[in-house]
Amino acid sequence: MYVVIMAGGSGTRFWPVSRRDTPKQFLNISGKEPMVVETCNRLRPLASEKEMILVLGREHLEKANNLFENQDVHLVAEPVGRNTAPCIGLGAIYARHLGCSEAVAFLPADHFIGNPSAFVRDLGHAGEIAQSGGIVTLGIIPTRPEIGYGYIQCSKDHPAFTEPTAYKVSAFVEKPDLKRAQAYLSSGEHFWNAGIFVATPDTIMKEIHHGLPDLYEALKHLEQVLGTDAFEAEIKDIYPTLESISFDYGIMEKTTCPVFVLPCECGWSDVGSWASLYEVKEQARDSRQNLIEGEPLLIDCEKSFVASRGDRLVACLGLNNCLVVDTPDALLIADLEKSEEIRKIVAQLKKTQKEEYL
Repeated sequence: MYVVIMAGGSGTRFWPVSRRDTPKQFLNISGKEPMVVETCNRLRPLASEKEMILVLGREHLEKANNLFENQDVHLVAEPVGRNTAPCIGLGAIYARHLGCSEAVAFLPADHFIGNPSAFVRDLGHAGEIAQSGGIVTLGIIPTRPEIGYGYIQCSKDHPAFTEPTAYKVSAFVEKPDLKRAQAYLSSGEHFWNAGIFVATPDTIMKEIHHGLPDLYEALKHLEQVLGTDAFEAEIKDIYPTLESISFDYGIMEKTTCPVFVLPCECGWSDVGSWASLYEVKEQARDSRQNLIEGEPLLIDCEKSFVASRGDRLVACLGLNNCLVVDTPDALLIADLEKSEEIRKIVAQLKKTQKEEYL
């Protein structure tokens, strides 16, 4: 089974560790290897190296070449980021160029999966369903009333498929307020939207033709020059002209083909912030619920995340629910519960033209 791994994005919520030249997906955030490497490794039972297509920013191509040296993973570079619809489209035409006509899994490079075997199993099941010509999305079974994720709604009264069980999607729902999130959790008919899709390249292109005709024409032109010396020049000219739009908004909300959700219980997290990383690493916390990276000194601290990634001693006294991230050139101190707002710091650094910290 071919897989398209989306490795663009800047990961600004993981500042000061994540920077422009080394974003989240190229860092050891949730495991021992950079997240993009861990993503490829967990997919190996499903796809060979030659069936892995990594779509990334051109500025990170050298870094990816070093990470995947002597491997047969395909690296496809976007000249500029244009969100997930162009990224998925580019992955689809590249898979088709490689001779793929069967279902392809399209997934982000920077997510955490606690149960890789369940994840790979469900992707394989989704591939079987997608061969019929529809689009299948993995619906993460919610464990709490989460307001930070979008949701997928279905009707559980009438399964579209059994063994594995999958349901026809009735709606994609934007991030809810707490009251609605609680209702979604109790309904049993809502799943977290992980942004993971499975479909054949032909299905993807058909739906792009329907929903984003300008993007379709651009991709068809690029497909004609794939594998030739003209490709790099053409994508460099064409890509900046494309609309920046998500696959969810540009395609899934307009699609005319059948869309199914396959419930998945695999210990998934988008690891979108320091706080979500703190949640994922519950087993690594100490007796006072502190999560520690490096060798900081903590005294009378509780429920705090302290990451010492620089060369100096970091000593903390009496912290509660705090985030401390120390790097060689920048120190972050924040309320752990406000780590989603770290992008405001990045925005301020851009505004004040402190490029050396970006």
